[in-house]
Amino acid sequence: MSVSPLAPFQHATFRALWTATLASNLGGLVQTVGAGWMMTTISTSDDMVALVQAATTLPIMIFSLAAGALADSFDRRNIMLVAQILMMAVSTGLAIFAVAGLLTPWLLLAFTFFIGCGTALHNPSWQASMGDLVPREDLPGAVTLNSMSYNLMRSIGPAVGGLIVAVAGAAFAFALNAVSYIALIRALARWKPERAANTLPRESFGSAISVGLRYIAMSPNLLKVMCRSFIFGLAAVSVLALLPLVTRDLVAGGAFSYGIILGCFGAGAICGALLNARVRDRWNNETIVRATFLIFALSVFVLAQSRQMWLSCLAVLPAGACWVMTLSLFNVTVQLSTPRWVVGRALSLYQTATFGGMAVGSWIWGVSAEAHGTDGALTASGVVLVLGAAVGLRYVLPEFSKLSLDPLDHFNEPALKLDLRPRSGPIMIMVDYEIAQQDVNAFLSAMSQRRRIRLRDGARQWSLLRDLENPRIWTESYHVPTWLEYVRHHQRRTQADADVFDRLKALHRGQNPPRVHRMIERQTVPIRDDMPLKDHTDIP
Repeated sequence: MSVSPLAPFQHATFRALWTATLASNLGGLVQTVGAGWMMTTISTSDDMVALVQAATTLPIMIFSLAAGALADSFDRRNIMLVAQILMMAVSTGLAIFAVAGLLTPWLLLAFTFFIGCGTALHNPSWQASMGDLVPREDLPGAVTLNSMSYNLMRSIGPAVGGLIVAVAGAAFAFALNAVSYIALIRALARWKPERAANTLPRESFGSAISVGLRYIAMSPNLLKVMCRSFIFGLAAVSVLALLPLVTRDLVAGGAFSYGIILGCFGAGAICGALLNARVRDRWNNETIVRATFLIFALSVFVLAQSRQMWLSCLAVLPAGACWVMTLSLFNVTVQLSTPRWVVGRALSLYQTATFGGMAVGSWIWGVSAEAHGTDGALTASGVVLVLGAAVGLRYVLPEFSKLSLDPLDHFNEPALKLDLRPRSGPIMIMVDYEIAQQDVNAFLSAMSQRRRIRLRDGARQWSLLRDLENPRIWTESYHVPTWLEYVRHHQRRTQADADVFDRLKALHRGQNPPRVHRMIERQTVPIRDDMPLKDHTDIP
């Protein structure tokens, strides 16, 4: 039974934040129109116009991973508040400089870059909060509604922005954006999220980043999503990056015309958001993504050849629908394939891939437009989209995960005879199995999955050993840096991971469960850090 795409609105907090986000998105889109059009008036270089889009997306590529680590380690609401206040301050400064007539092309890019930094800080916490605001079954709808929120304003925001720029000037557009943050700041200040209980100390910043990278590296499905999202961002951003040039050079329009075409892109995106659930019910993820790549490419080809305002508006409608369908599908796949403890970092890496593609693409298509014309750059981006669809023939996107990624919570910290400190280590773990010869192939298959899970969750130097004198005995071995990391490693295990361990236990032929040896590498511990015995009575 399919869930209504409007189901997340049943949750009051989501509804309040979503509504406040509308005002913020409207202001941001008005600012985008103002910045893009102002650049066409203060610079004669086509690549400088395209760099406005790059300046917005580049910070997301650079800082998203760090923002994701913060989202998984600190209070997400507070991070979002800081990000919104930062963007309001920068937008206010931009408006003041514009009124004073002090803006230069590079200064405009600098202000746009710092607004992008605020977006980079905000996005991972906001996306990761979806799982805190709605239950799992409503998560696809919540992600789609987020896209719809942005694109609902995109359908009217650019037209409003174009009208404001044409009538009142870009400075007024920048001032309106500064005011638009107030509603979301107020809604975030009122939200009181539940604090998840955590008995372990917070991970260090560097460790959180390395753990996030390792988790993604050991998750093949997530790597496929990020590869395709990079290609899509690289090619599809050509429409947004070059639309000011399309309006000025191909259809001979002004600021208001630019807003109208961009508004049509947003209207198409709203249609895509409304159709998203129905499309997902009928086709699998790979079929949807191939289709959106190809339809977007067709739209780009038409836009490159169009010299009429009405035809350009029609061309960007399906492009907008494909934009929101593709990116929301990627986003939901990442969220449903990642446990809560690392979801902020996974989403940040996904956004790094997507917006990194957009930043690189904005620069590439701007340079191409300078050298070969706007129509030539658009045509080249359409070819890349076709190639992106062909990638799916070899690397098929996964379906939405049906596995439970809730914590397994089966680990009980063992009673130790040594008085270990949390930072004591390195710790070496050895697990002994007794496996019959006829079960070796099944055991090795399960161990292959076990290895990926161990390394994904923080283990190092994993190996599998076989006893030469008793070939029925197999030993799994791995290291963790400290005892604290060993406990954290087990707390990261999800209910979906239990299946692999259950298979290994079923293959074990010993009378007792698999024997676990937990050892500290004594020679690496300085004498001053040696730990006393807890009990001397039973130690020979």
